[in-house]
Amino acid sequence: MTDPRNAAPDGTAVRVALWRAMHVQVDAPPHVLADEIGLRLAAPDDGWRARPDMDPHFTSGFRASIVARARLIEDLVTEKADHGITQYVILGAGLDTFAQRRPEIAARLTVFEIDQPGPQAWKHKRLIELGYGIPDWLRLVPVDFEVDGDWLKHLSLAGFDARRPAVVVSTGVTMYLTKDATAAALRQIAGLAPGSTVAMTFLLPPELLRDEADRAGLEASRKGAQASNTPFISFYTPDEMLALARESGFKDVHHVPGAVLAERYFAGRADDLHPSSGEDVLVAST
Repeated sequence: MTDPRNAAPDGTAVRVALWRAMHVQVDAPPHVLADEIGLRLAAPDDGWRARPDMDPHFTSGFRASIVARARLIEDLVTEKADHGITQYVILGAGLDTFAQRRPEIAARLTVFEIDQPGPQAWKHKRLIELGYGIPDWLRLVPVDFEVDGDWLKHLSLAGFDARRPAVVVSTGVTMYLTKDATAAALRQIAGLAPGSTVAMTFLLPPELLRDEADRAGLEASRKGAQASNTPFISFYTPDEMLALARESGFKDVHHVPGAVLAERYFAGRADDLHPSSGEDVLVAST
């Protein structure tokens, strides 16, 4: 029987890691993000690329979206580090590999990865097994959100300094949370030290997607999430998400559409690889 205290990450987190690796393995350069470390962590069976959810053609828009948002976050964190920010918090970290891929930047920060206790214990073990180790500046912070949603308390116990500004990131999470839960998280982040920034992805309502293929892809993802017992329960229009951030206390709020990421990171490609529409990003500062 699997020990829940050392449970592997859920299928969604693994899928995201495999799509990042597929971008390197099946898409032509230049690569928006080079990340095969998540694949090493997940260590799937040899036939993983034959899985239906890894089909190179069907998943091209999804994996492009995944690497685009990861690159946006990486660029944002690098910029903030260059301007003196020293704390980086990842909510729902999953198989995030920033600390392993970009240690020259991460070592200038204290990186706090927050996730459920089981997956955090599993990741700690895998990082040791693969030789990456856990440097002093990387803190794996276990939080059982179903029992205790006060992640800021656990963050403080792990060494987070609430008197200093931070970058807080949440990608691929809001669709699984109620809108009240997301609003509560935004209020907590808005209460951090002045100069703090949040970057948070959100799914658009299907009716806002103009591309029929993207609407079909979103519906397939929704059904898959439902079947996995992790249903999508919250969608946001850009105006709704911006209003939520302002109401939570953020002074400077920006909407980054998926189309902007497509233009920024995929323009001029010969293979026409581009992100599917349907997921946008909120970037807000205190």
